Amino acid sequence: MLLYEAEQRAVSALLLGEDREIVAAETVRALVAGVEDSIAAIDAAIASSARGWAVDRMPALDRAILRLAIYELMSRTDVPVAVVIDEAVELAKKFSTDDSGRFVNGVLATLARTLRLAE
Repeated sequence: MLLYEAEQRAVSALLLGEDREIVAAETVRALVAGVEDSIAAIDAAIASSARGWAVDRMPALDRAILRLAIYELMSRTDVPVAVVIDEAVELAKKFSTDDSGRFVNGVLATLARTLRLAE
């Protein structure tokens, strides 16, 4: 995941993708750019919903997954909330800690109520 590796290396995910000559769909580039452009607002949203967890203390993969999902909730209203949450939870279960699926689900479910009032 570009967002995870970019954070670990303290570089731009877009530049990392270009350096690696990763040919990504326009949608992927737009999502990565959106996360990078909105990182402060996204991290503030995570901090407000992740009770007992400082953003910088949570597992890095959880942080990357949450950032992507929150950006999607904020900007991709064409993608249903349930789809965003389900995909994020599945990524967390597959690639992060044993408790990450529940944690990601809880944070996103809480935020979805405020980010997508219409649904």
